[in-house]
Amino acid sequence: CVKLVTRPSWRHLERRMNRRCLAVAVVVFSAVVPHPPFASAQPVSTLASVPLTAWGVPDLQGVWSYATITPLQRPTELSGRAFLTAEEVAQQNNDAATRASSERRAELTPARDLGLAYNQVWWDRGKSTGRTSLIVDPSNGRLPALTPEAQRMGAERQATRRAHQYDSWENRPLQERCMTYQRAPPVPSGYNNTYQIFQTPEYVAILNEMIHDVRFIPMDGRPHVSEGIRQWNGDSRGHWEDGTLVVETTHYSDKTTWRGFPGAGQTLRAVERFTRLDEDTIDYQFTIHDPTTYTSSWSVDLPLANLPGYVLYEYACHEGNYSIANVLTGARIQEKTSQETSQISR
Repeated sequence: CVKLVTRPSWRHLERRMNRRCLAVAVVVFSAVVPHPPFASAQPVSTLASVPLTAWGVPDLQGVWSYATITPLQRPTELSGRAFLTAEEVAQQNNDAATRASSERRAELTPARDLGLAYNQVWWDRGKSTGRTSLIVDPSNGRLPALTPEAQRMGAERQATRRAHQYDSWENRPLQERCMTYQRAPPVPSGYNNTYQIFQTPEYVAILNEMIHDVRFIPMDGRPHVSEGIRQWNGDSRGHWEDGTLVVETTHYSDKTTWRGFPGAGQTLRAVERFTRLDEDTIDYQFTIHDPTTYTSSWSVDLPLANLPGYVLYEYACHEGNYSIANVLTGARIQEKTSQETSQISR
């Protein structure tokens, strides 16, 4: 399957470069300043007062990047280590900045070269946070074990996918169909790792740059929607706790998977915490509670960096997206060829 992406304009590329530069200060701060344990205390603002809205709550509005090359799970070779050294951070940042550059393509095997898809100018992965994993709880930096039910569900989904993945457009991945990229909260990917946050006294709206998902979060204490209503990114409700925006999301659709892991819409609950630390940083944490899928809850700590002047262009996923038509056409040709070969062999 080939995913076609509209070629960016030079203005688009320029803002990408600016974005990388803006992230440097946050990364250096993260690598140098000791990090407190995740559960020890809530984040504390570094300014005497953070920007406030006209109605007196922290102003989270703006464009924020969650791009980072820090992996979700701690690599096994870094077991027991929560942080990288300054030298390791620099090496990882350099590798990420040059991994698909023209001068390194010759080093790659044909398969690896194909896997990189685009050259370096298309990617915007961010830099290392200095941690060895985004997961901070459990302390080993790894996802908890899947429950027996989740293992069964995962095996069934994989078997169904292998047998029927080219039967119809409805069998293709949600990302390929431009429905949604991954359920909220997000985990950084190769590009478009950007939130734009809007606020009113009654609502907070969060636009995710990747496949233009928007979450409207009521702040008036209303209950969640009825149990029969399920949505790709769930149903969110927000409130303030000592200057921190807390967003609880439930009612996910069980058709939504997350990075290949099975979805359990009936039991999944995500709790996000947005704390404005200063002009340039939001401390963003989220915890996933899903007893059907995981044997315990797990938490992520992911700083958001302010991107003043950054413009989110329309993510026109459907425009020029020939992937589904081409994939299904190819599958029909393969089926016809296989049938003709079978008849000849008889």
